[in-house]
Amino acid sequence: MKKKLRDMRPVYVVGIGLHRYQRLSETPYVTLGLTAVREALADAALEWRSVESAYTGTALIGMAASRPMLRHLGATGIPMAQVENASASGSTAFRQACIDVASGLTDVSLALGVDKPGPVAMAPGKTRMRDLVGSRVVPFTHFALLTQEYMTRYGVSAQQIAQVAVKNNRNGANNPYAQRQKAVTLEEVMAGPAISGSLTRLQCCPVGEGAAAVIVASDDAIGQLGIDRNRAVRVIASVTRTEQVYRGAKNFDAELTRETVQQAFDEAGIGPGDLDLMELHDAFTIEELLYVEAMGLCAPGKAAGAIAAGEFDIGGRCAVSASGGLLAMGHPIGPTGAGQIAEITRQLRGEAGVRQQPNAKTGLAHMVGVGAVCVAHVLRKGA
Repeated sequence: MKKKLRDMRPVYVVGIGLHRYQRLSETPYVTLGLTAVREALADAALEWRSVESAYTGTALIGMAASRPMLRHLGATGIPMAQVENASASGSTAFRQACIDVASGLTDVSLALGVDKPGPVAMAPGKTRMRDLVGSRVVPFTHFALLTQEYMTRYGVSAQQIAQVAVKNNRNGANNPYAQRQKAVTLEEVMAGPAISGSLTRLQCCPVGEGAAAVIVASDDAIGQLGIDRNRAVRVIASVTRTEQVYRGAKNFDAELTRETVQQAFDEAGIGPGDLDLMELHDAFTIEELLYVEAMGLCAPGKAAGAIAAGEFDIGGRCAVSASGGLLAMGHPIGPTGAGQIAEITRQLRGEAGVRQQPNAKTGLAHMVGVGAVCVAHVLRKGA
């Protein structure tokens, strides 16, 4: 019988750290990554020698990224591995660290995401098999078409969809780790420049550089290493799935999200109404609407109205992308999923300051990656 994460040893997030997401700079990736790891170690009040395995999520740096970076913390001989899963690389690295601890292979494990923009060699382009779309529809055009289809089907305006960018940039303005730290008006979002269709620049996420680190530990390690149990946040579900054939579906990513998140809900023993906050893959504004509907937070076609009513604001029934999301926090690829876990942990601890979702107890992290893959995690305070 297949085991769920909750059927295994409890896994807790005990340390989080980030290097601010930013535009491409001369900063070496080693500095980005070490900044995040050192902050996570300090947050957990742990020494590097207590970490027993490490997974580095990265899509753009290249092979063998871990040891040239982590050796500066000490050559302890622990197993290290690189994890590449497109935009879900950091999410998958976190899942691997959780599996290590849940299975008993380790008591303390590190999930690190780090990346710098650069040339990308996409494996699907090397299959030597042509499809009907190929490179003719780039991502922003794909999502511009989905935006137009959504507006036509549900009678939603471009301005209503653009409100996602207003909300998430407002959140990002209060996040010291965000790439975009400036609140914007609807007029500024709509002013352009246009990227594709009705999608303007501020409705598309920035892809820069940065790092995010998460340390997970077992219950035994928390006691033995003197970790503050009151700040430990339990991971109660970890799910990853890949795309199937969805006949008649207009958006495969939404269908994949529906399946993956429902499985995560089932494993956690919760429903969408139990979520206090969520970090999701909002690389383009339309994605937030499509995914919250796919997850069951509102009925199809009703997400724009829920956003206008403030239901997904900080202080609303479920804070969506309190970090600023990919639209404002940024999307440096490798770190993005790990950064989501850091934000949810900070919120569940009650340490998010002006971005704090009141009385937050349960949070969901959701990432989609080219391929297509989807990864979802559910975290709970005091579980």
